[in-house]
Amino acid sequence: MAHLFRDHIEAVSPLTDEEFSYILSHFVTKKTKKHSFLIQEGDPVRYEYFVIKGCLKAYLVDGNTGKEFIYYFAAEDWWITDREAFFKQEAATINIDCLEDCELLGITLENRQKLCAESRKYEHFLLVKSNMGYISLQKRLQMMIMGSAKDRYEHFIRNYPNLYDRIPKAFIASYLGVSRETLSRLYKA
Repeated sequence: MAHLFRDHIEAVSPLTDEEFSYILSHFVTKKTKKHSFLIQEGDPVRYEYFVIKGCLKAYLVDGNTGKEFIYYFAAEDWWITDREAFFKQEAATINIDCLEDCELLGITLENRQKLCAESRKYEHFLLVKSNMGYISLQKRLQMMIMGSAKDRYEHFIRNYPNLYDRIPKAFIASYLGVSRETLSRLYKA
């Protein structure tokens, strides 16, 4: 468990054993079952999570139609939370469900800020990861605005090949902004 998290940090900021132990001491381990909520709309968001094992989906629900709009997935070596609610310490505006049994490392905002104040390496790591996250979000928005359904599908397969067989096709269709039938046609093409 700890080695995946350490490798994740050390891809940006090499650490001594003592530094890693200190960072890890600020996290709690959470295990969740498939089909359970990690975060539910309206609840307080106390943690940001690093995924050790499992796969999750983050989504909004249209209050009028009940339709889900999936805007991201997270699997091993990824982070997930309702970022706005976490940083503003407000109630969640999204839901995060476990698509598989999950094992996560969670950190509170207070501990995150404490680590950033005390560890230049951890602060640098978070800065790099945040910038990469913004780049990914920008690419996703560009694909949703300018890309065809085929472009979005090919981008997903190219960038997340390990997720395609783990996630129900209806969820992938929602993420891509297409119908399940359109996804089937793209898959067969």
